[in-house]
Amino acid sequence: MTASITRNDALDLLKKYNKEPFHILHALTVEGVMAWYADHLGYGADKTYWSLAGLLHDIDFELYPEQHCVKAPELLREGGVGDDMTRAICSHGYGICCDVKPEHEMEKVLFAADELTGLIGAAVRMRPSKSAADLEVSSLMKKFKDKKFAAGCSRDVIQQGADMLSWELAKLFDLTIQAMRSCEESVNRQMAEMEKE
Repeated sequence: MTASITRNDALDLLKKYNKEPFHILHALTVEGVMAWYADHLGYGADKTYWSLAGLLHDIDFELYPEQHCVKAPELLREGGVGDDMTRAICSHGYGICCDVKPEHEMEKVLFAADELTGLIGAAVRMRPSKSAADLEVSSLMKKFKDKKFAAGCSRDVIQQGADMLSWELAKLFDLTIQAMRSCEESVNRQMAEMEKE
């Protein structure tokens, strides 16, 4: 898997179509989570590819929410993103807004972790520490079962993602919390730097 775009170009492309800090934060978070998963699952050589797919996965969501994963190929192609990464990015919308099925383990991780980072992010914001560092799987499981908490995060999608990977929910939660811990400081620093721009 070869990234057909540099990280700087990918970030510029993301910022061209996304201005809301929340969307930038989510993109940077999923980028960091995907990089951690690449290392953890033995795909270290493809780490850049995994992380850039994470960074660009919602490129069309802010401007074209009704065409999510449908408009993306056009925007990605214009930015020089290759067909294989475009396919991987679109697959995270499988069964929700497109029919590109996740096949590779990276695509399944993106599908599963994308929605879950939203739930973890909401749980973290409620904590006194405002950090994933002290978030435990048992606490996240309670939030997952409480349908009123972060109601916009689809429990069905998270469960479907775990099923795709043949993982128990607890394993997906544990690994994704670890992934978010790994990039939390870097994401916060990048967001602070962007606010100064």
